[in-house]
Amino acid sequence: MKKIFLFALLSFSFVSGFSQSNFTVSGKVIDSASREPLAFASVFCQNTTQGTATNKEGLFNLSLKEGGYDLVITYTGYRSRMIRISPEMKTNDLAIEMVKEEKSIEEVVIRSSNEVKDGWTKYGKFFLENFIGTTPFSSQCFLVNPEVLKFYYFRKSEKLKVLADSPLIIFNNALGYNLRYNLDSFLFMYKTDICSYTGLSFYEERSSTEDSINLWKKNRQKAYFGSRLHFMHSYYDSSLTQSGFVIDMLDEMYDKKFNKITDPYDTTWYTPADSVNEIDIYFPRRISITYTKRTPENEYLKKYKLPMNIGMQISYVDMLDVITIKQNGYYYDQKDWINFGYWSWKNIADQVPNDYKPDN
Repeated sequence: MKKIFLFALLSFSFVSGFSQSNFTVSGKVIDSASREPLAFASVFCQNTTQGTATNKEGLFNLSLKEGGYDLVITYTGYRSRMIRISPEMKTNDLAIEMVKEEKSIEEVVIRSSNEVKDGWTKYGKFFLENFIGTTPFSSQCFLVNPEVLKFYYFRKSEKLKVLADSPLIIFNNALGYNLRYNLDSFLFMYKTDICSYTGLSFYEERSSTEDSINLWKKNRQKAYFGSRLHFMHSYYDSSLTQSGFVIDMLDEMYDKKFNKITDPYDTTWYTPADSVNEIDIYFPRRISITYTKRTPENEYLKKYKLPMNIGMQISYVDMLDVITIKQNGYYYDQKDWINFGYWSWKNIADQVPNDYKPDN
């Protein structure tokens, strides 16, 4: 059975060519019960390099480029908070209340009874292949702390679930990033061969020699062009055709026939930018998104037993609802966008942070 990946990674991105004016996000992080400030809480924008920590008074301040973001607040022993922000919203003097995380007795019993004691030995390689990936870049990625992973197997539903006690630390030597990934959960359903994972990520730039930095620059561009980030940028920027993207939609009558969308900016599918700098897109049936400027890697074609002469990268998307795209490429709701095909093969190893800006 062909493997399907459902991505629920929340993300946003920066669009080159638009205003680079900044806006400020500031606030205070406190305990919801005691009202005491939480010092050194982590505050960052999901899937970017933009983050900070609260001071001794629980205060924080971030300066961000125009666009939309998911602001994430984490603190050990507390439930994570995520707040959608943009310049049009009130982003100064936010009061963020954190609730202590408590596990129910039932949850503890369920986990302990289904935990695989030798989980990393049994499922570690499988997890890395489906989370970090099997692309050429994946061989240069290293999970520093595999000991934080917990593996659970549910026999009745034939489901593998992977959780983490603390953020995963990943060194990406191909792209030059250190990645901190707060894994919510990783699921693999053996009955349907469906894999999904959700989490929150924060990137840190690495320093190295000039030769390494130049290589990272080249690899980042390779990872970016043709990616979902690139697609979102191009849709907002009205440059899909120039960028090399072609959209086709599944025929209403024939489930194996796709028809070309000759004008993706037709108001049937698209609502132009409004006063809050958002566009909306929606396709009622599955679409294929072809990137015409690059061929897929041989590793991808071999993995999915596809003809080796396929000349373009083809991804498929189901939209469960309208997708709203902000000026910097951030879009929501991410849960309503489901990837198949080429993009589903591009996992953690091939993802650049959403504030990455390619050189023109």
